[in-house]
Amino acid sequence: MRIDFLKSRKMHGKQSRHLRLTTQHGFTLVELLLVLMILALIGGLVLPGIIGKAEGAKVKAAASQVSRLAMAVESYYLDTGSTPDSLEQLVKESGDTSGWNGPYVKPSSLKDPWGRDYDYKYPGEHGDFDIVSLGADGQPGGEDRNADINSWE
Repeated sequence: MRIDFLKSRKMHGKQSRHLRLTTQHGFTLVELLLVLMILALIGGLVLPGIIGKAEGAKVKAAASQVSRLAMAVESYYLDTGSTPDSLEQLVKESGDTSGWNGPYVKPSSLKDPWGRDYDYKYPGEHGDFDIVSLGADGQPGGEDRNADINSWE
């Protein structure tokens, strides 16, 4: 009889422990809210830095593209003996140009990182030709990311 009592007691202990383990699933509302609050704090601290760096990268990309376009204009001049009237002539040959050995740039290079066409002037005010991106705001002048990016500075 004692053995049966101990067996039933052991069984009862295993069952209650098993029930205790299987009934504790998931997270409480407080735990979920705490995790969401931590994620929001991290996002609030990290996202402004990432956004600022993306704009800085666009400014650097525009400066690089202006430099590349200036080299393409010079290559065009070396091949044809004349300076192009527009940047489109770097991509597509006009019928009356002899010695054209292009395309000198891809068509996508004719737009700045903000999706606007580069301003090209021939003859230029600051050199043989001028190439300008008006920066993030698309307006002449400006500071930081809104500053103009040009081929003569």
